Amino acid sequence: MKPLFEKCEKYTTARDVKQQGLYPYFHELQSRQDTEVIMEGRRRIMLGSNNYLGLTVNEDVIKAGVEALEKLGTGCSGSRFLNGTLDLHVKLERELADFVGKESAVAFSTGFQSNLGIIAGVCGKNDFIFCDRENHASIYDACRLSGAEIKVYRHSNMDLLEKKLASVDIDAGKLIVTDGVFSMGGDICKLPDIVELAKKYRAAVMVDDAHGLGVIGEGGRGTASHFGLTDEVDIIMSTFSKSLASLGGFMAANELVCEYIRHNSRPFIFSASIPPASCATALEALRVIRENPSLVEHLAELSVYMKRELKARGVRLIESPTPIIPLYTTDMITTLKVAKTLYERGVYVNPVLPPATSPNECLLRVSLMASHTKALIDEAVDIIAVTMKEAGLTDDE
Repeated sequence: MKPLFEKCEKYTTARDVKQQGLYPYFHELQSRQDTEVIMEGRRRIMLGSNNYLGLTVNEDVIKAGVEALEKLGTGCSGSRFLNGTLDLHVKLERELADFVGKESAVAFSTGFQSNLGIIAGVCGKNDFIFCDRENHASIYDACRLSGAEIKVYRHSNMDLLEKKLASVDIDAGKLIVTDGVFSMGGDICKLPDIVELAKKYRAAVMVDDAHGLGVIGEGGRGTASHFGLTDEVDIIMSTFSKSLASLGGFMAANELVCEYIRHNSRPFIFSASIPPASCATALEALRVIRENPSLVEHLAELSVYMKRELKARGVRLIESPTPIIPLYTTDMITTLKVAKTLYERGVYVNPVLPPATSPNECLLRVSLMASHTKALIDEAVDIIAVTMKEAGLTDDE
């Protein structure tokens, strides 16, 4: 074994879990990403997707992608900076900026790359980034790439955030970056407090709305809209791979910031642009959301319904105001066993394990779509309740 690969040989976690028959990853789909899927040859109720509005199977969205593929081909074969800008890219950026209430927008090829491109683009070695401990991994990697000094504060702890802000020169470049909706717990950031602190300490504010766009805010406009603070948030970021049913991501900000990113962000400049079909499907999904705000309201209603039904059956869950419903399962082995049993009984959920959680705070992450029916939810709740009770994870009646 060459020295470089010794770490690969020593890594046994996945092999150990596979030997126990509890490996939960890379299940193969043979159908569309929908409320019910065929996964490894069997029907499963899908409760582990980020397809919050169910638009991956919307016929208008699919048609837009097919037409773009036929008209414009399979790819752009270049970066936006050179030969890779389509009129579709420009239209999408214009409509995204208008939807979230900002002057301009820049589209990136993936959501992960969006955070890399934004944060490493605007922050440098003389700047400071204030990062919530439960922010997405792409934010952490972006912070490291930027070369800025990173100051992590405990999740949603505004007192600690203020202490860290106060420790830095008032005239230094400062960015507070936070998830809008936190992907594991489903809770919403304390944006009003963050904005107030940002004003006090002359910091910029960036919200990663990957799980907020299409889920909260007026007509699904996200976290800043939810709090009525769109004008106070400097940069809004989101992805196309969730509510927008495609692949890619974007930032929305004032034109000066966007123009700087277009000409200084290495992940933007040196990556091929979003393929025509992905761009067209994101654009059509955005138009569907704009024209159907009731989708967002219906998703919220279904979330309330499922939480109520789970609690009525004694299932322990973490309260959240979003369609992300975390279920308590404590340790890793229990979590893997319950996830496997649910899968075998026809319900797909996501196990959340270390390092995403502490060793004794593992979860099952349930996420709903606006296209779920109450009948499907009832079927899933019955299976979840029985399985959790068998594992000793329900409250006594």
